[in-house]
Amino acid sequence: MMRSILIGILVLMAAGIGWLSFDWYRGHYGGEPFGAPFTLTDQNDQPITEAAFRGQPSVIFFGFTHCPEVCPTTLLELSGWLKNLGDDGKNLRAYFVSVDPERDTPEVMKTYISNFSDRIVGISGDPEKVHAMAKSFGIYWKKVDTGDGDYTMDHTASVLLLKANGDFAGTIAYGENPDTAIAKLKRLASQG
Repeated sequence: MMRSILIGILVLMAAGIGWLSFDWYRGHYGGEPFGAPFTLTDQNDQPITEAAFRGQPSVIFFGFTHCPEVCPTTLLELSGWLKNLGDDGKNLRAYFVSVDPERDTPEVMKTYISNFSDRIVGISGDPEKVHAMAKSFGIYWKKVDTGDGDYTMDHTASVLLLKANGDFAGTIAYGENPDTAIAKLKRLASQG
């Protein structure tokens, strides 16, 4: 009984945090394109700018290729959601932006993403420019020393949804119910 109450409280707290995040994003970016202008590099070593997030709805996830769980799980789920949508989601563009550009070169990104989907485009580039871009999208990231001469990255685990005009449309939380995630993507695709 007590465990059920605690789980209920945790679920309500998570929903409240999600709503506050959405409300903050909407208050800061409602009605205008989300994020700041940027010039980075895609997985094919070609320049990519914020213009890529305009004209069609976009799905953006920030992570890194050495991520042990959250990133591969999210990319696998995103690939499945896009397949599940079929023609309903053909206008959605999907992006994976590295928060670890020191290791995640365009070549590394291309190889890594090819394991998940040909519909997801990797983005990397100069570390200062990548981090400025991530900050403008409200993304948290932090390099964490693992104590053995290596490091990992803490980072925001939500998928960002942008309308075709670049306006913020919501998020998909890590571990969100697949039916809810697909419904959000279907709604986003219908707006584009």
